[in-house]
Amino acid sequence: MAQLTAAQIGELTRCAVVFEADDPPRSGRMAFWHPGGDTPPDSGTPGTLTVALPTGEIDTVPAVRLSVADAVPVLTRARTLPLAHPAARFWGTAAVLALQLVARGRLVPGVTSGDHDAWRIGPLESDDLTRLQQLAEATPAEARATPTADDELPAPEPLLRAFLDAVADGMPRTPAAALAAGTAAFAAKKPQRVPQLRLWSEEVSAGLDSGVRVSLRLDVPGGELDHGAFRAVVQVHSLADATLVADAADLWADPDHHFGARARIDAMLAVRRAARAWPPLERLLNAAVPDELVLSDEEVVDLLGTGTTRLSATGVEVHWPKELARELTARAVVGDSERPPSDVAGFFSRDHLLRFNWQLALGGAPLTDAEMDRLAEAHRPVVRLRDQWVLVDPELAARARERALKPLTAIDALGAALTGTAEIDGETVPVAPGGWLDALRERLADPESATGDELSRQPPELAATLRDYQVQGLRWLARMTSLGLGGCLADDMGLGKTITLIALHLHRQADDATAGPTLVVCPASLLGNWEREISRFAPGTAVRRFHGGNRTLDGADDGFVLTTYGTMRLDAASLREHRWALLVADEAQHVKNHKSGTAKALRTISAAARIALTGTPVENNLSELWAILDWTTPGLLGSLAAFRTRWAKPIEENPEAADRFAKLVRPFLLRRRKSDPGIAPELPPKTETDHPVSLTKEQAALYEAVVRETMDQIGEVSGMARRGLIIKLLTSLKQICNHPAQFLKEPEPRLARRSGKLELLDELLDTITAEDGAVLVFTQYVSMARLLEDHLAARGVPTQLLHGGTPVARREELVQRFQDGKAPVFLLSLKAAGTGLNLTRADHVVHYDRWWNPAVEEQATDRAYRIGQTRPVQVHRFVTEGTIEDRIAEMLRAKRDLADAVLSAGEAALTELTDSELASLVELRSPR
Repeated sequence: MAQLTAAQIGELTRCAVVFEADDPPRSGRMAFWHPGGDTPPDSGTPGTLTVALPTGEIDTVPAVRLSVADAVPVLTRARTLPLAHPAARFWGTAAVLALQLVARGRLVPGVTSGDHDAWRIGPLESDDLTRLQQLAEATPAEARATPTADDELPAPEPLLRAFLDAVADGMPRTPAAALAAGTAAFAAKKPQRVPQLRLWSEEVSAGLDSGVRVSLRLDVPGGELDHGAFRAVVQVHSLADATLVADAADLWADPDHHFGARARIDAMLAVRRAARAWPPLERLLNAAVPDELVLSDEEVVDLLGTGTTRLSATGVEVHWPKELARELTARAVVGDSERPPSDVAGFFSRDHLLRFNWQLALGGAPLTDAEMDRLAEAHRPVVRLRDQWVLVDPELAARARERALKPLTAIDALGAALTGTAEIDGETVPVAPGGWLDALRERLADPESATGDELSRQPPELAATLRDYQVQGLRWLARMTSLGLGGCLADDMGLGKTITLIALHLHRQADDATAGPTLVVCPASLLGNWEREISRFAPGTAVRRFHGGNRTLDGADDGFVLTTYGTMRLDAASLREHRWALLVADEAQHVKNHKSGTAKALRTISAAARIALTGTPVENNLSELWAILDWTTPGLLGSLAAFRTRWAKPIEENPEAADRFAKLVRPFLLRRRKSDPGIAPELPPKTETDHPVSLTKEQAALYEAVVRETMDQIGEVSGMARRGLIIKLLTSLKQICNHPAQFLKEPEPRLARRSGKLELLDELLDTITAEDGAVLVFTQYVSMARLLEDHLAARGVPTQLLHGGTPVARREELVQRFQDGKAPVFLLSLKAAGTGLNLTRADHVVHYDRWWNPAVEEQATDRAYRIGQTRPVQVHRFVTEGTIEDRIAEMLRAKRDLADAVLSAGEAALTELTDSELASLVELRSPR
């Protein structure tokens, strides 16, 4: 069946649902129906259904049927929807239970009454049975509304068990299933008749429905652990009554035992099934009573290893003697010296190695060397430690014998200390730092704390008063650079990263060990801003531009040297021959692509410390954060391939991996937002509004024609050609939403009354200018900005335009002109003007078209909403109704929290959509 759309799934969840069992179970179906008699949505196989209505009457109603496999996504979605029918929510809960049991390996092969191969849920633990019974008791009447031949509703628990089996039967239909079941039948999707396997299946599933389980209790004769052998005693348990337990010997000895004769048969069959997983139990199969067997030390070691896990998979648990302690744990310890190196900064910048050893602990207390030796020399699975017997896992004993691990580099050791884990032979193990490394970890764990003799006030040479959060940032920068570790100051735009860095330079100049010139690499548009800020806040400090035709480094022995990314790339050889006390990459997202020539050139320039400044450390994916931190602190995150394997992929699926990663990067990444408490309380409020805009008839016709024609072309190609067409489609649709003249590339366009966005912009600008306001209008297209410039000029609205081709001097002139109030409307291309500009004269920001990355949009907004802004700022985002812009805006709202952590990949991600997903995204819909 074709994949259901989100709309179809939503409609189905509002229906009542019943389960129709079949043989084999995976052939069962879910029937969706409306108790009121309405026709369900056309999303499955149509038909009718005989049901018992809430009124007590039996009637035939319209229904649609889905296979269990197709219905599971619908049902699981229903659990979270407030408008979903109670029957749909019930079966959704049941589906999740079935999936959880399958994930835990609670599956057994069997043969149905019709001789078909089938997987069933089992074996179930007592907690599983309790949960199943509670769920059955909560079955809504509409979920079992198909009457039996006696006009009675089906019993809830058997119906629920049949549904769980139906879900389970369809899950493991892969080649691996043949290995688990021992026959290819159980891997086939189509029903297979296997009457010859019936006796085998009864043996395999013995006890699964009788409520009887078998376990092994390990005893030691006479309690003499140092001389006696372990004995495995077979016990029989009742799942209905957790207190009902009997040794197999007692069960066989008493013909009238309350477990009954059937329990003896099920127990014997369970032992036979378990013997396949753990061969030592085969010695019980020829015995008259499967009661107990004496285990060799090797067999006990096997149980300690994988034997217990293999038995648990068959439903047989292993219970060890209570007098045995099993609290022996292992962790790795890195660095054991109490005295830090004399040159900590140099220590981390060179390939120093630290000791890395296994450390075992009993009850959390580390073992002494003598105790480790005793453990290493033990030849039995138990050893006497601290006046108690300890059960020793063979792997732990091996670690006691081979304690020394491969030494770690200083930076790897620091990473292990911060995360508390390390990768050893592909396994994540706990790590504890020792001595001075542990003290350093505590010092770095809180980036904003003040400890020891660290900077407590701003440098006296700074001609400004830093805000509290800026002093904290300065303290953090001073700490990291003094250690030679570097870092990324990722404050929101407008919070004063520049002045904080200037203060850092002045602080370091006061110490002969860190004094020297600071090289700042930044976009060309920021050279003037840096020069002005240094002259203003650090008067008397030398500052020069290494830019233009007569650039030179002669005499650049202190102060600031300012250069652009382009010049740095061209003159990297000259720059790397100079001694730099501090190297700063401003707007560091410009080197997020580590393969670019600019990023490679930047890496060749050495310095005592490196600092990255950016408002967006992650624009598209975590690899960009890797590129920045691998430059500031080389080796911290490992190679890019290792980073993707250890961090990027696990973070998407495992919250614990995200927590460990946060512990690793937090000391090296200081991130503050304007909205954080106490950061910028003097900032006025900011209001953000999405303005829905209707397409004109011309825009709608163009939109539908482009979708139809391009989707036909996309369906005929693949690979890079397909991706190229998708990007072309998305670009065309966005331009049509902006204005038909932009898409059609009209040389002398008529602009009025052809675009809903343009009409709204006119209305907004009339209001803003009438109130003596000022506005920034951002668009990602220079061509659209030029159309707006012509249109507004014709209406007599004073404007000015800045784009990527604007020379640096002209940029500075336009900024000053706007700040002086000479042009109330500033048209800007998003990428060219999204960073480095201070435009606090504006109290309105318009995003004429959406950039599908919220971080980029926020950077643009921050040209106006930054320190120095005194008026409330209103942000207006134009969104055309029913179009792709509408859907993208909805996605951005729904995934805002995720976008803040790992931002979406924008248009590049959309090129991987299926044809049906893409069609659903771009189709023109009626406004809601």
